[in-house]
Amino acid sequence: MPKMKTNRAAAKRFKKTGSGKIRRPKEGGQHLLMGKSRKRRRRSRDNDIVHPAMENRVKLMLPYL
Repeated sequence: MPKMKTNRAAAKRFKKTGSGKIRRPKEGGQHLLMGKSRKRRRRSRDNDIVHPAMENRVKLMLPYL
């Protein structure tokens, strides 16, 4: 039986926290920042937790989690 391949796009986007939850960056913080409000930029700074309903899908793409 071959090994499961890691989805490389997902591996760059998701990390696992110490408690086992999946961490993801918030959207909209990479470019075109001048057109976004200060409040919107501030809120997109920190990482967020993946919703529990989506966790299993992320874990399928990342067999090492």
